[in-house]
Amino acid sequence: MANAFLAQRISSINSISALCETTGADVQEVAKAIGMDSRLGPKFLNASVGFGGSCFQKDILNLVYLCESFGLHEVAAYWNQVVTMNDYQKKRFAMNMISKMFNTISGKKIAVMGFAFKKNTGDTRESAAIAVIKYLLDERARVSIFDPKVEATQIHHDFEEYEVLPAGIKFDDLVKIESDPYAACRDCHAIAVCTEWDEFAEYDFKRIYDSMAKPAFVFDGRNILPHQKLQVFRC
Repeated sequence: MANAFLAQRISSINSISALCETTGADVQEVAKAIGMDSRLGPKFLNASVGFGGSCFQKDILNLVYLCESFGLHEVAAYWNQVVTMNDYQKKRFAMNMISKMFNTISGKKIAVMGFAFKKNTGDTRESAAIAVIKYLLDERARVSIFDPKVEATQIHHDFEEYEVLPAGIKFDDLVKIESDPYAACRDCHAIAVCTEWDEFAEYDFKRIYDSMAKPAFVFDGRNILPHQKLQVFRC
């Protein structure tokens, strides 16, 4: 039950992030103001590309099933919407990338930074990166993947389990796994941060920018990068 409430909180701030992007507001400032309310507190108010892991979605769906089994259809629909909002956030992130990149990413290289569902783990179950990559590959983007802890064998396994590749496309046709973050970003048109690894914020962004195709884009799905520095490089 606790996991369902935490997931609800994440989906709530992510729904507000959509409103903030539309209106030009800063979701981090909104979250800070909400967190200052002693009734709520600041935890689990970081807007992101969406939650992952095995627990949140599983526990919510178990709650949905329980409500449905007792005929509480409206309650079940309410909790199911938490999952729906999380899926929407992943799709919105990917669609925003495509839109900003002139509505076409076919043949363009995109570096996906992070494949684990959260930092400091190699766990990839229900990772937001999986959903984002699927949307990118559906548009025939070329994807390079870097994660400091997830093994290449796990990424291959997840591609099969979650059916990430479009029909008729082989892994090596559009996807490459890199063991070096700078190699992942070299010649890419865009970077998509999907896991909040601390080291991502410490990279040499001048070096990264110089190696990228232009115009260069950075999509920070975890709000962890030094955005002012990126603006200096016009990333």
